Amino acid sequence: MTSAVASAKRLVVKVGSSLVTNEGKGIDNQAVSEWAAQIASLHAGGKQMVLVSSGAIAEGMARLGWPRRPNAMHELQAAAAVGQMGLIQAYEVAFAQHGIRTAQILLTHEDLADRRRYLNARSTLYTLLGLGVVPIVNENDTVVTDEIRLGDNDTLGALVTNLIEAEALVILTDQTGLYDADPRKNPDATLITLGQAGDPALEAMAGGSGSNIGTGGMLTKVLAARRAANSGGHTVIASGREPNVLLRLAAGESIGTELRASLPVRSARQRWLANHLRLRGRITLDQGAVSALTQGHKSLLAIGVTAVEGNFQRGDVVACLDPDGNECGRGLINYSARDTRRIMRQPSSRIAEILGSMSDPELMHRDNMVFVRGVPAK
Repeated sequence: MTSAVASAKRLVVKVGSSLVTNEGKGIDNQAVSEWAAQIASLHAGGKQMVLVSSGAIAEGMARLGWPRRPNAMHELQAAAAVGQMGLIQAYEVAFAQHGIRTAQILLTHEDLADRRRYLNARSTLYTLLGLGVVPIVNENDTVVTDEIRLGDNDTLGALVTNLIEAEALVILTDQTGLYDADPRKNPDATLITLGQAGDPALEAMAGGSGSNIGTGGMLTKVLAARRAANSGGHTVIASGREPNVLLRLAAGESIGTELRASLPVRSARQRWLANHLRLRGRITLDQGAVSALTQGHKSLLAIGVTAVEGNFQRGDVVACLDPDGNECGRGLINYSARDTRRIMRQPSSRIAEILGSMSDPELMHRDNMVFVRGVPAK
């Protein structure tokens, strides 16, 4: 098997907190220098590179002398503010040694949920890549709250992969890859070298959570691979401590776990809809409506709705659930939650009579929807 990184022209590399900060002890300048050297080599070979780096909070914790990751949001934000200074300085110095300019990009979920800001972020990244700059992306931890945060940089790496339509996402971690069982508990656990992004069996195997340094675990990486596949991006999960791991992957060597993208590639608008992590509400559909959406790719009509949750407004992104409570799609809704409750289970011909006017015959138009395989709603 030849690594998908070998043929990728545009590549996103995500580096975890434990690697960047030497298990929370502070910025590991030697490790940063080694990744910068590898990225510089790939950059010189014609690949466009984006680096998604964790480590701001962990570096802030080290600078502030905190032994454990705090839970209070204001303390996390303070640690990020302190640590971001050292993180970016380390990368700037390391890349400058190879004559490469870098740029800092800080994003929140709101930047990606708002369509205009999403397009602006994409345009900025494309411009930087065209100028030969290596963007260094992180979540803007100094301003986010629980309601708007992305949660982990594995997810951010996948979102950036979708944003710039990169062919591959490399997630560098302190683990060798994905095993069929926990290797710390089962000596017979086997490394999965090749899998399919979005395979529910792999997601069930992953489980687990992060360390006291970072927030992600193997499950977030497997879920990130599924998200990256929306734009056709393959994902490699490998140890950042492997010597010259990026260069070897680019040479075609199989390292760690590669999850190939085989899901249908979505349009930029569909990816934007699919990547909303915070939905404004949920509506439950009868089986006939589910079939019309997922098999016939029809628009959603009010008559197929059986329940409404949330307090959404016209134009918000709302999830569509099947009768078992699994999400089957999401889209921009044409009516508020209040009006949707009034017209659900009614034919379109009665909307004007019930509401006094009718702005749209559909509750959601098919052009403003994206369909997903049945997943438990959150």
